[in-house]
Amino acid sequence: MLAFLVLGTVALASAHHSGEHFEGEKVFRVNVEDENHIHLIRELASTTQIDFWKPDSVTQIKPHSAVDFRVKAEDIVTVENVLKQNELQYEVLISNLRNVLEAQFDSQARATGHSYEKYNNWETIEAWTQQVTTENPDLISRSVIGTTFEGRNMYLLKVGKAGPNKPAIFMDCGFHAREWISPAFCQWFVREAVRTYGREIQMTALLKKLDFYVLPVLNIDGYIYTWTKDRMWRKTRSTNAGSRCYGTDPNRNFDAGWCETGASRSPCAETYCGPAAESEKETKALADFIRDNLSSIKAYLTIHSYSQMLVYPYSYDYKLPDNNAELNALAKAAVKELASLYGTKYTYGPGAATIYLAAGGSDDWAYDQGIKYSFTFELRDTGRYGFLLPESQIRATCEETVLAIKYLANYVLEHLY
Repeated sequence: MLAFLVLGTVALASAHHSGEHFEGEKVFRVNVEDENHIHLIRELASTTQIDFWKPDSVTQIKPHSAVDFRVKAEDIVTVENVLKQNELQYEVLISNLRNVLEAQFDSQARATGHSYEKYNNWETIEAWTQQVTTENPDLISRSVIGTTFEGRNMYLLKVGKAGPNKPAIFMDCGFHAREWISPAFCQWFVREAVRTYGREIQMTALLKKLDFYVLPVLNIDGYIYTWTKDRMWRKTRSTNAGSRCYGTDPNRNFDAGWCETGASRSPCAETYCGPAAESEKETKALADFIRDNLSSIKAYLTIHSYSQMLVYPYSYDYKLPDNNAELNALAKAAVKELASLYGTKYTYGPGAATIYLAAGGSDDWAYDQGIKYSFTFELRDTGRYGFLLPESQIRATCEETVLAIKYLANYVLEHLY
């Protein structure tokens, strides 16, 4: 037993050896009331290194909203002084980021190998895609839809019973590297499909009539970087010509109002849209696959975190989709279904009005390709842990989200087009 404990400790240490430089960092939530407050936050962001958690960047802050951001230890006194002097209401969500980062790994699951109740590194997830396919040949097949900037295979799992001309739902996870609960959900969904097929009526019916294309991690390079170098990394890891800054935000890189609003043309920004739409190998691979399979894909689901929201197009504009009433009713019913298990409350609506304007998103792009049912999930939580949701919440988060997705899938089956 001792040997296992030692192994587990080593694995943990290597999984977040980058924790040291988060020592003493804080995450603030500031209530922004008016344009004057927004101006103050912008001034702060220009003089100190602020990592915006919600919204994604300083340009997306709206009046009468709460802003979550991370501050380096050496800038905390400055930031708190500015907030106090200007009488901005704020609270400290996380008082020492390193402690919360290390407390993430609180799962009681076995320390070695793949576990659905742990955060798994890419090497473990990659091996799992092979294993789950080998063990369930009548239900799962695996293909490679492209490679990442650093040359890694992007694995797609097709989940469903073989049959002719089946409609499909495309689901992806791991767009933003630091949103670890997202890939955990894609793995969990596959587990549920395999575990309950033939035992549970609804899932069995869905898998007989539908295929699910599941992309467990889109931004593999970035995800690996969060395990090895910087837990708070968000973007891809591509190089940018003429810049020392790496990466593009893959969810600003689609040809949907590309770079018009809520995205940056600066390679150093967290919301950098890239030099052109689909400039990233990862977004291009996803877009190519969907274009090639457009006749069968009836819904697009992309899984992010955090904030407990279910949003649909549009985010690049305040215009509403043609079937807005239908999408709104569907989102309302899905979040009600989600809440039925643990009472977790989600908000819902069109992206721009519900969160903020953001161009180049995959859900808007998918909708504009003709996929009528296109949704973005923002999983738990609402900020207590933010991107550092403890492993002990993986099960509950995934269980409730599966309910919502089964509801959506069932609806899509009954409203094929």
